[in-house]
Amino acid sequence: VKTKSISLIFKINYMKKSASLIINVILSLIILGCSSPKELEYQDYKNFHFEKLGFNASRVILDLQYYNPNNFGLQLRRADLDIFINNNFLGHSSSDTLINIPRRDTFLLPIKFDMDMKNVFKNAWNTMIGNEVTVKVTGKVKVGKGNVFMSMPVNYEGKHKFSLF
Repeated sequence: VKTKSISLIFKINYMKKSASLIINVILSLIILGCSSPKELEYQDYKNFHFEKLGFNASRVILDLQYYNPNNFGLQLRRADLDIFINNNFLGHSSSDTLINIPRRDTFLLPIKFDMDMKNVFKNAWNTMIGNEVTVKVTGKVKVGKGNVFMSMPVNYEGKHKFSLF
């Protein structure tokens, strides 16, 4: 009878330790899974072109290349961005398209915006002769996974060589 009760005690202790280990693993996964995502990193712009060119206003289309440093994929649901050249407001872009973002990889964010040509003419000389211009993009993007989305800030400023010739 003593052997059976000792054996039963060992089994109960083993089950308690196993249950405790399983609960700890599950809690750790939940805590790690709920950590907030790292900010997306701007890398470059691509495919710059004018959809419509006019004296008063023009429509620009380009792709912004970003890198996702997270160990998990995300979805971008909305982007509201303001674009500046040499601190002159160029235009505002809003996008409501759902974009799947791969984990630890680059992706393209398509941008379309109308710009007031008066602000472009302020920067025309530097642009035509190929000098560096300061490009600034500010705003918010809504990213998430499944049906849980959060707003993340976008604050990029950098020097770019941009030439029409």
